[in-house]
Amino acid sequence: MTQWSRASTTRVGVVVIGLATLITFASVGFFSGTVPTTTSPTLIVTDANGTELVTAPIDPETEITIEYTHSVERTLVRDVYVVTDAGTLAMVRMEFSSFGAGLPAQAEVTQENGRYVYEPTNREYETLRIRTGHIADHDLIVGDERYDIAAMTDGGSVKLTIENRR
Repeated sequence: MTQWSRASTTRVGVVVIGLATLITFASVGFFSGTVPTTTSPTLIVTDANGTELVTAPIDPETEITIEYTHSVERTLVRDVYVVTDAGTLAMVRMEFSSFGAGLPAQAEVTQENGRYVYEPTNREYETLRIRTGHIADHDLIVGDERYDIAAMTDGGSVKLTIENRR
């Protein structure tokens, strides 16, 4: 074998070993941890300036609840949403203890555990805007996590949207 053929054979061997190593790393997931390839629905809460206050991954069973004190009645109100397949927020129910301004006085409601429950139809939002307040003391509950969005914004506005993120 000539000097040239040994060098060529060695170079080919190094390239083959390098490719085999790269394929092995890729197949065992060595590189997969650095660049996620899938996305999932994520709740994004931003303030009036567009600053992200909360980002929370959402699965189909996750309930997103806005809980606040009614400003006139001084009773607890809970607006409950889920994420639709289309990536919107759909209100599935409103829970309240008394009828007052802004509450569904004319709607068909049921009673559960001493509270009224209203289940609206066709209430979907691409963007849900909420003006928080210190009296209402709005909280956001996502699954088991609670966020005091009134304190986060000093009684300002928030916007809730769903985005697919990695």
